[in-house]
Amino acid sequence: MSPRTANLRRHDDEGAARVLPAKPPGRESAGVQPGPALRAASDRVLAAWNNERGDAINPGEAADAMQWVVRAVESAWAGDPIPGEPPKARVLARRLLELLRAELLAAPEDAVIASVATATLAMLRAIEQVRETLDPDWSEYFGTRLSGPDGLELVVDVAHDMRSPLTSVLFLAETLQRGQSGEINEVQRRQLGLIYSAALGLSSMAADVIELARGSDQLVEKEPAPFSVTAIMESVRDIVRPIAEEKGLTISLVPPASDNRTGRSQALSRVLLNLTTNALKFTDEGHVEIQARLSGLARMEFSVKDTGHGISAEAMSNLFQPFRRTQARTGRSGYYFSGTGLGLAMCRKLVEAMGSELKFETRPDRGTRFFFELDLPPASNL
Repeated sequence: MSPRTANLRRHDDEGAARVLPAKPPGRESAGVQPGPALRAASDRVLAAWNNERGDAINPGEAADAMQWVVRAVESAWAGDPIPGEPPKARVLARRLLELLRAELLAAPEDAVIASVATATLAMLRAIEQVRETLDPDWSEYFGTRLSGPDGLELVVDVAHDMRSPLTSVLFLAETLQRGQSGEINEVQRRQLGLIYSAALGLSSMAADVIELARGSDQLVEKEPAPFSVTAIMESVRDIVRPIAEEKGLTISLVPPASDNRTGRSQALSRVLLNLTTNALKFTDEGHVEIQARLSGLARMEFSVKDTGHGISAEAMSNLFQPFRRTQARTGRSGYYFSGTGLGLAMCRKLVEAMGSELKFETRPDRGTRFFFELDLPPASNL
């Protein structure tokens, strides 16, 4: 038989071959009939399935699932709705569908179709439609879980599950970067620094989710304690240095004239780290400056200033809203503003918990400055 003819050779149950007339043109699968080749392939898949798996899965259950798959593919081929509900054993049906697809592709041309290219493409598209039917609507399921009574607990559990492996990544990256497991070159040191910074960012986001879910109205440190402002600023710079170097940015520190203070250093460090990371993320050229200056005998102003693109007017109204949805704007190195807003939301809450207010000033294409003031009495025992 010539491969140009639009007929399908089929063997019926008695083994006699006959030629089916071509379907009228106009459909993508015109000129072929899928049924015989599809059923022959399904028989071969089931035979191999039973031989290889034995009684691991009830043969009747596999046969029922395959019967539905064949009917569904035939309907999709014809452009008709897929009949009936998918079988309960969706995983089994999906696996049989994959095997059926592979069997059809592996079959000899004259055993499948005459117009091979057109019909095979149509057959694969029909199989893809069936696969989509078998796949459950995970987005609807996930949305239902999140909006349910245990939705908040589910989010917190996910965030907790993220923090454990990220803590391990942070520990291992720091150990390798310090050369405790052997000498490393400068390129490897920089790459490990990027790994550390990225893992720290993810860990901080997980912590933000947990604290926001719990109200985030309490600080970790119950009582103020002596600390060095300069040491905190240097620590923040060291953590984000790999990000700055990768983008070709510089980080400058302007420490206070009077350094040793009494306050909540962990909360302050977290706010400065979050603000600095954001500044680096949304700055393509120039620098980021971290400054601390006295505004009174026991009062100090902290600020993080960048030379980025500035904040647009439409973004200002919900800048501190967590899980905000804004239209993404991208520059040479990435997003100008994050899509979640978790970092700024947490910074604002932490600053408020320390008795102050997080403010900002911005100019288009000139950069942004976030700043706040804290009461930090001088420390006498440092």
